[in-house]
Amino acid sequence: MDIIKSKVLKLEIIGTFFIIVLGSLLHFTFEWSKKFWLVGAFSAVNESTWEHLKLAVIPALLWMLIEMKLIKERPENFFFAKTKGIYAMPFFIVLIFYSYKAILGKDFLVLDILTFMAAVILGQIIAYQLMFWKNLPKIYNKIALIFLFLLFLSFLIFTFYPPHNFLFQDPINLNYGI
Repeated sequence: MDIIKSKVLKLEIIGTFFIIVLGSLLHFTFEWSKKFWLVGAFSAVNESTWEHLKLAVIPALLWMLIEMKLIKERPENFFFAKTKGIYAMPFFIVLIFYSYKAILGKDFLVLDILTFMAAVILGQIIAYQLMFWKNLPKIYNKIALIFLFLLFLSFLIFTFYPPHNFLFQDPINLNYGI
């Protein structure tokens, strides 16, 4: 394994822990801040599925920015790979959560936590695997950046102006957003 691949692998492993720990903390930061709206833009503001997806995406975006500074010679597919990995996280959270809930009839906190952790791990694996693909058109990285921006923007907008859809509804108090 060459030096760059080895460094990227180490950073993806460290990033997995970073995303899980920060995501876990972001579950509580909105309440800790006495519901300060700016903190709510980056934290879960209620118990809806949508707000829990933010717990993976926001730390993953932050980790990507950190990696950009730490990896001097980034792989050519860096943004494409990170975008695919970051998009995979909420996909797997929704897939696993609603699958097990359909089978078991209700949700369980321990399974929710394991689902979150599994989704982060899978997203990081996907990002690492795609990072070193050969002959990927350079335009894919530019398109990926647009998709990352749109994902981030959607979390900001839907925190304050959520659609009235089951993904956005807090199952405890039946409210939407902040």
